[in-house]
Amino acid sequence: MSIQTSISQLTLPTLRKMKQERQPIVALTAYDYSFACLLDHSGVDIILVGDSLGMVIQGHQTTIPVSMEDMLYHTSIVSRGVERALLVMDMPFMSYLNTERALDNATDALQQAGAHMVKLEGGLDQIPIVEALSRHEIPVCAHIGLKPQSILKTGHYRVQGRSAQAAKKMIEEAAALEKAGADILLLECVPKMLAAEISANSEIPVIGIGAGNACDGQILVLHDLLGITPGKAPKFAKNFMQGNADIQTAIRTYVDDVRSRKFPAEEHSFN
Repeated sequence: MSIQTSISQLTLPTLRKMKQERQPIVALTAYDYSFACLLDHSGVDIILVGDSLGMVIQGHQTTIPVSMEDMLYHTSIVSRGVERALLVMDMPFMSYLNTERALDNATDALQQAGAHMVKLEGGLDQIPIVEALSRHEIPVCAHIGLKPQSILKTGHYRVQGRSAQAAKKMIEEAAALEKAGADILLLECVPKMLAAEISANSEIPVIGIGAGNACDGQILVLHDLLGITPGKAPKFAKNFMQGNADIQTAIRTYVDDVRSRKFPAEEHSFN
């Protein structure tokens, strides 16, 4: 198994080049310094401090209770362990309610917490926010498909984009977000063929979670990878501790399997 030893800081142009050269991008979540160090030295390209911490760290049923203060705290400690990877911070629920609030909170993410990019959920409704952040040179990862922050409205976690109308809308959202200035697009719980089409038609890297292996990269929640998330694991997750002797080997196996497109396999994807 390979291990990345270079500490050259990854940049957005580097990730775009990886997409152009069809070199899969590896992403994982982290919430503390020790795991940040481990992921960074194992060759993970993007480390996301996700608001999923509300569920796997804080024990909430959803990501809704996570505050901006929570995100800044966890991002700041993760940043101390990151030398190579691109560090992305989730913007939590209602932290980008309007342009002014989004700019203030994203500025804190970069200046105070050490993030390199912020991630926000939403499609066409978030175009003005993405445009404003991009105009102020704040890198943005847009997140469409299943949006966990919308759970109180939708009432369920389900695959998105299965109908022809929904698929068409998602294709339009992806194109509009890219045009607005999004630097990376994350697709969650999307049929693999739809995700493949969006990835092929996007100039920016497209990262998938439950979106098939034709995306430009993959991300998992670290606790799902380690098989320690309470309750039933999502279909798109894989417990990499099975068959591996320790956490470090499990993470390196994930890195290698994403690079070789061995993961995600058919059983981790949706039709």
